[in-house]
Amino acid sequence: MNEASRIPPAALELGAGSEEFQNLHELIRKARSNLNQNSWDYIVGAAETETTLRRNRMALDEIAFRPRVLRNVAKVDASVELFGRKLRLPVVLAPVGALELFDPGAAASVSRAAASFGAAHMLSSVSEPGLEKTAAAAPDALRMYQLYVRGGDAFVEDCAARAVANGYAAFCLTVDTAHYSRRERDIAKRYVRASRVRATGGDFQKGLEWRTVKLIKNKFKLPLVIKGIATTEDAAIALDHGVDWIYVSNHGGRQLDHGRGAMHVLPEIVDAVAGRAKIMVNGSFCRGSDIVKAIALGADLVGLGRLQCWALAAAGENGVLRMLELLEDEVIRCLGLLGVTNFAELSKSYLHPATPTNLPGVFSAFPLLEIEPYRY
Repeated sequence: MNEASRIPPAALELGAGSEEFQNLHELIRKARSNLNQNSWDYIVGAAETETTLRRNRMALDEIAFRPRVLRNVAKVDASVELFGRKLRLPVVLAPVGALELFDPGAAASVSRAAASFGAAHMLSSVSEPGLEKTAAAAPDALRMYQLYVRGGDAFVEDCAARAVANGYAAFCLTVDTAHYSRRERDIAKRYVRASRVRATGGDFQKGLEWRTVKLIKNKFKLPLVIKGIATTEDAAIALDHGVDWIYVSNHGGRQLDHGRGAMHVLPEIVDAVAGRAKIMVNGSFCRGSDIVKAIALGADLVGLGRLQCWALAAAGENGVLRMLELLEDEVIRCLGLLGVTNFAELSKSYLHPATPTNLPGVFSAFPLLEIEPYRY
């Protein structure tokens, strides 16, 4: 008889099992112990004053729930159907560059975990092992490909054609990186990643215009995602160009400082889009309740960036899988306590403006976590 079989089912449900990670913050703590300061700062840092990062978290904390009671929530289903696939959670493991800093398998490990669990994965064009090898590592995953433009039209067309040939479900252009930001945690240590030193073609990203969106839509049938939309004006232009998915994002606070929190932006984008495109959002989403809030406000998919990296650094592919399992548990409990049995029953009527109760920060969603500060 193994240990799990000796523990009463009720105790297992409440976290008494032998599983190493029973809370999300335990993954973060393990990640910190596994990473050097430079790799750690890549996850936790943001641009300049890091105001946008904190506003991402504050925008989530300014939303309270309005639960309904005396409803039968014995069975709660957190799944959704997108891209003709059933996903266990409305979650996409967001595109993150340099995943090789956190695990040798890099994006291949993340994509395999997504496939094992039943979530989506968006591969960054600047993460190893690259487009073809990631596809080969996780052929059954719902995979999307995100591009930083490092060449002219032929470069973009080649990347899109390769994404189609390798079974990616969507193609994404990131549009909020025209200039690379000042990441002061790195500057204070005089540290520059080797991949940044080798990077070329930055002027193509600086010169990116809507004509490239039109080029992709005209030549390829693959659903097109534009990542980095932060205003209704740009959302309207995206719709005019036939964009299929609008990805509300401020790059996790890592690009423009003093931006608005993603959840402050989302409602006006949802109203402007009015169902004419699907919507993704990311920006400090760390808990199941965060995911529920985003879907209630009208998002279709929620991107996970930092949380993905912490899980990968903590335990590789298994860490990412465990992170998704814990999130699913949080989501199901949250939905049930709100009085709904699935996301289709959810609406913004379940939300209410509120005053945050704690100062926002990269770890503020994890009150039991204490990380020793680094002196720069």
